[in-house]
Amino acid sequence: MADEKVKTIGEDPDDILLEPIFKTGRGFYITVGILLAIVAWAGIAYMSQLIWGLGVTNLNRPVYWGMYITNFVFFIGISHAGTLISAILRIAKAEWRRAITRSAEIITVMVLFIGAANPFVDMGRPDRLLNPIIYGRFQSPLLWDMVSITTYLTASTVYLYIPMIPDIALIRDRSEGKIRKLVYSILALGWEGTPLQWKVLERLIAIMAIVVIPVAVSVHTVVSYVFAMTVQPMWHSTVFGPYFVAGAIFSGIAALIIAMAVLRKAFNLENYIRRVHFENMSLLLLVMTLLWFYFTFCEYITTFYGAEPVHMAVFWEKFSGRFSPYFWVMCITCFVIPFTILCNKKTRTITGIVIASVSVTIGMWLERFCIIVPTLANPRLPYDRGNYFPSWVEFSEMAGCFAGFILLYVLFTKFFPVISIWEIKEGRKKSVQEVSERVESYLPGLKNEPERAD
Repeated sequence: MADEKVKTIGEDPDDILLEPIFKTGRGFYITVGILLAIVAWAGIAYMSQLIWGLGVTNLNRPVYWGMYITNFVFFIGISHAGTLISAILRIAKAEWRRAITRSAEIITVMVLFIGAANPFVDMGRPDRLLNPIIYGRFQSPLLWDMVSITTYLTASTVYLYIPMIPDIALIRDRSEGKIRKLVYSILALGWEGTPLQWKVLERLIAIMAIVVIPVAVSVHTVVSYVFAMTVQPMWHSTVFGPYFVAGAIFSGIAALIIAMAVLRKAFNLENYIRRVHFENMSLLLLVMTLLWFYFTFCEYITTFYGAEPVHMAVFWEKFSGRFSPYFWVMCITCFVIPFTILCNKKTRTITGIVIASVSVTIGMWLERFCIIVPTLANPRLPYDRGNYFPSWVEFSEMAGCFAGFILLYVLFTKFFPVISIWEIKEGRKKSVQEVSERVESYLPGLKNEPERAD
């Protein structure tokens, strides 16, 4: 790959991956315009909150956390789609990963910005942003949360950037404008594709793939500590750490499948993102569906048999009380729909897999809502019971979050290839031989079988 000559657009079969960067269609401007309008509306809603205070929301006492913190937990969970899944596939040397790892890694970086912004909106005033830094206490999981998310964002950004360097150099070599060429030259870090550079690159990717996995797992574990280290009913649970991590991976896989389907359709990438990618990801999603059901069952069965009055108040609120519609829709969308679709080969088509993923995404947002709000509405201390339904300001902020995330993703595809070009080329040249050698190294009866010690 180091000796590959510089080609012009149209000479390479992978040029379709560079088309969004060098050609801008009307659809791009329309999409960006619509998303900017939604983000602007969210900005207007936020300004009203700044002027009139948190009174424009329906947050109250005792329900002081609502849609903003639900969004925070949800988006941080979605972030597991990228770095964690990509790292696991790289370490496992799953060859089919090549076309989807970057689109997954982009999700992580973009969605972390959106998730981390929600607690700041929840604080009400921007000057309170400094309070966790100035007055933060090391005993508080809130401070741990800030540290772990910042670490995860940094590691994920580095993990996204390093494998992009050869592709950035490719864009640099094909760019004609001076400014564009200068920007990509800086980002390419002098990449020329020498054997030494390839060796360093592959080693760095391998190191980062190992480093980011424990970081990713720790992030959502720490997010769960924000709840589990209080004595609020149905929060003070040892299962919350793995339950949150499993839920994050569950929603992350669903988000990645939706992104794959959109990219495939929007950029005509049917030759790169194929049915096998959806098939493999759908099997992972099916496993996580069952795992989610297992953790949810464990959480509720232990609460029921414990039968503590303060816990049972929340329990029955979810099963048959005011929050039962959210709870049962969550069960249907997180388990019934995806399980029914994914365990049947006839319905496990690309369309069926995407429907299951959309269902899981909706269900996982409701799950975060059902964890937070019913507990706060039924506090352990003898306060009045509360109720909560988001106001138009909170709905606007939520719409702005989704639009902002999609906007960042769309803008990324305008400046960088969404599929790793050099990994695709490398796969064509080396994959068959590498996989063959790997199989020969561990399967008995093939050549290169080691001699027996005795």
